Amino acid sequence: MGILRQIEIPPGVNARLEGSVLTVSGPKGTLVRDMRFPQIDVRIADGEVIVSTASDKRRFLAMSGTLEAHVKGMFRGVVEGYEYRMKVVYSHFPIQLKLQGDRLEIGNFLGEKQPRAAKIIEGVTVRIGNDEVTLTGIDREKVGNTAANIEHATKITKRDPRVFQDGIYITERA
Repeated sequence: MGILRQIEIPPGVNARLEGSVLTVSGPKGTLVRDMRFPQIDVRIADGEVIVSTASDKRRFLAMSGTLEAHVKGMFRGVVEGYEYRMKVVYSHFPIQLKLQGDRLEIGNFLGEKQPRAAKIIEGVTVRIGNDEVTLTGIDREKVGNTAANIEHATKITKRDPRVFQDGIYITERA
């Protein structure tokens, strides 16, 4: 029985499958992802990416849905891109942000002398505004992981989180 999922390739997007590696290129750039998973077949035919499985087991049905979501995300990334907006919140000490290569340095966080650092993953562009940080890129995972790195770098320990709400938080995903 199994399942068959068909994802139409949008206009202006080129999709290529070499073995199990899917390469998607569009106006914003190129993304590459390994789509290998046992008992799941990925192929390109008639302007569509087809994800299918012959199994009825929940594991393979769920993974075929995951691979479908990855393909759709790749298509959206090369056409529109992804943008995360983060808000810089402080009440006690003003936070200072600096870009240092592939790191975002967060200075004067809670009055600490040593700056904290968050890794910026390659392929993600960071813009620092007044009290806002904007992350943009074509790979959803990289943009999301960079946002998570920044949030994690400003995690507060050994203080009451109801009082000390300082940090950099995701406010909008687009």
